[in-house]
Amino acid sequence: MATAQEKATPCCAAETNKPAANSSAAAQPPQQQRSSVATTFISAIDSPPKTASAKGITVMVRAQTSHPLDPLTAAEISVAVATVRAAGATPEVRDSMRFIEVDLVEPEKQVVALADAYFFPPFQPSLLPRTKGGPMIPTKLPPRKARLVVYNKKSNETSIWIVELREVHAATRGGHHRGKVISSNVVLDVQPPMDAVEYAECEAVVKDFPPFREAMKKRGIEDMDLVMVDPWCAGYHSDADSPSRRLAKPLIFCRTESDCPMENGYARPVEGIHVLVDMQNMVVLEFEDRKLVPLPPADPLRNYTSGETRGGVDRSDVKPLQIIQPEGPSFRVNGHFIEWQKWNFRIGFTPREGLVIHSVAYIDGSRGRRPVAHRLSFVEMVVPYGDPNDPHYRKNAFDAGEDGLGKNAHSLKKGCDCLGYIKYFDAHFTNFYGGVETIENCVCLHEEDHGILWKHQDWRTGLAEVRRSRRLTVSFICTVANYEYGFFWHFYQDGKIEAEVKLTGILSLGALQPGETRKYGTTIAPGLYAPVHQHFFVARMDMAVDCKPGEAFNQVVEVNVKVEEPGDNNVHNNAFYAEEKLLKSELEAMRDCDPISARHWIVRNTRTVNRTGHLTGYKLVPGSNCLPLAGSEAKFLRRAAFLKHNLWVTSYASDELHPGGEFPNQNPRVGEGLATWVKQNRSLEEADIVLWYVFGVTHIPRLEDWPVMPVERIGFMLMPHGFFNCSPAIDVPPNPGDLDDKESGMSVKPIPNGLIAKL
Repeated sequence: MATAQEKATPCCAAETNKPAANSSAAAQPPQQQRSSVATTFISAIDSPPKTASAKGITVMVRAQTSHPLDPLTAAEISVAVATVRAAGATPEVRDSMRFIEVDLVEPEKQVVALADAYFFPPFQPSLLPRTKGGPMIPTKLPPRKARLVVYNKKSNETSIWIVELREVHAATRGGHHRGKVISSNVVLDVQPPMDAVEYAECEAVVKDFPPFREAMKKRGIEDMDLVMVDPWCAGYHSDADSPSRRLAKPLIFCRTESDCPMENGYARPVEGIHVLVDMQNMVVLEFEDRKLVPLPPADPLRNYTSGETRGGVDRSDVKPLQIIQPEGPSFRVNGHFIEWQKWNFRIGFTPREGLVIHSVAYIDGSRGRRPVAHRLSFVEMVVPYGDPNDPHYRKNAFDAGEDGLGKNAHSLKKGCDCLGYIKYFDAHFTNFYGGVETIENCVCLHEEDHGILWKHQDWRTGLAEVRRSRRLTVSFICTVANYEYGFFWHFYQDGKIEAEVKLTGILSLGALQPGETRKYGTTIAPGLYAPVHQHFFVARMDMAVDCKPGEAFNQVVEVNVKVEEPGDNNVHNNAFYAEEKLLKSELEAMRDCDPISARHWIVRNTRTVNRTGHLTGYKLVPGSNCLPLAGSEAKFLRRAAFLKHNLWVTSYASDELHPGGEFPNQNPRVGEGLATWVKQNRSLEEADIVLWYVFGVTHIPRLEDWPVMPVERIGFMLMPHGFFNCSPAIDVPPNPGDLDDKESGMSVKPIPNGLIAKL
């Protein structure tokens, strides 16, 4: 991803990242029992500075230019790919390498603490222990590492490589590149995610297949330029889907007009054709024209472009809406480090997850920097369809694990939903052949007005106080076939963090015989119906409530509201109370939402208390949610056993990142990932806690969802619960504006009377 300096908008005076190789600030003592571990760790990576012997002047090593959590640069990706390719045993092996993912190996939490203490502002030496004999000031950080998922197209093998990026200079400067292979391992019985290059090749192969052309001719289509072939991963339904072959089962659609590139081709699904493609060798393995279903007639309402281009007229009474920040934004950006309204965190990005939020903390007055979470991201999503008919029964996409949310992200240069002052970040990826591609303006950072933060009017005096709420939003949007997904993290002035997913795009449709209806979907046009389906998302939250890196002092409490039994304690039959239960182990912490009891969960620090003597915490408050509407033997649940509960809690392990396992594509193993990890039943009474929250929506399509689906929002909230001694929003000032009401603190801009008269 690009630095702040590279992508600052014109009105941004972005700060330049100025890391220091050394700091003279002494470390402050943390928890006593952690000091020996951290001291040993620092000693292992510390080395004396180089010196220039000519004049005896100490020459410090080159300052770190990339924080350990910064996404890989384009140059680093190039070095990693070149290193792996050079390590290929033969020219044939090297030529067969296809690069699925190149990602940062995120370092241990103590390395992050070291970087934040001495190398990158704001310098925080208190994150590390005081050592005997004075402070230990390190001179360098460990080299960054890249992790590569490589597919061998000739042998159909998947391998994982770890490359140490010992020295990297920008490729555009003709610099020197060095990398070192640390490890390489072949992973048996898996298929890695598909790539866009493969999808394009698959489409071409199918359209050139003579039996397919003949089948389309029967349906009145001879122009293959009208045909759209959407390759879908095969999933796993039987041994025929074994990962010994790399398979795709495409869905077919057909546009009406060859001269209209913006036509909605998803409006004409082609039913009755079965195609199975060998994606390794790019050949059609199976083809069958099972049922001749007429193409739906061209729906005059199918297109979604503006005005006359879709055969309609746009509204003419929408006035301009401008968000202006004449003094610039309230946030500060230094590289990938963000500061805003007492919050600070780092922005990361991966090919699979997309946006990642690192090292979330709140600056709380004299209590200083208080950590909330080490890492936040959306790690998987699953879209199962509820129509048992072919081909819809096999539509259960794992959009992160089978495709990659980050790799399918948009360049927001092509349309952004943000208004006002925007700070963008670029993202860099490898393509299938190992080249580096950049998505410009991939991540959006901006402030939003969010209505009233708080208000009270004293009825005796008539005096009122009101404050506007402002939030900082970090987001990206991706397209996976017909659907768009926007992923948002919102930070609020009262200490809340909101996770939100916005769903939009185009419905995946089916065709109907004349006079036919389907109970498993909604008819939206003649010969056209939209099957029922669900969307599930998994948020992984590596929590650190009041925990410094390396500390494991968190626990999870479930809270349910109970109605008091009638009796002496409830003579008026109105009593209810909140009952808490400590989730002591991983198997005990497989939980579901219960809106009737207002169920929520609190992550507490076991060793930090607030002014009332209670443990500090952050609570997870569910939004609307659901569970899979499928039988226990549903095929997709073999790979998605994590959908069976809304909440899972695990003790942190660095290799437990993907709830369905790293390779869900054609995965034959039952319950791999989260459902298997929790069988260890590790203790959670005082641990390094990771929350896995599964949330979803059941979509019963409406006519109003066609031809493009208006945004639907789902998500959840992380809220302080006894974390602060009072409301952190109390010191938010009145909003400055064009016309200030001194009594209420409101900022308003009245409509001129002349304009009102015209309206």
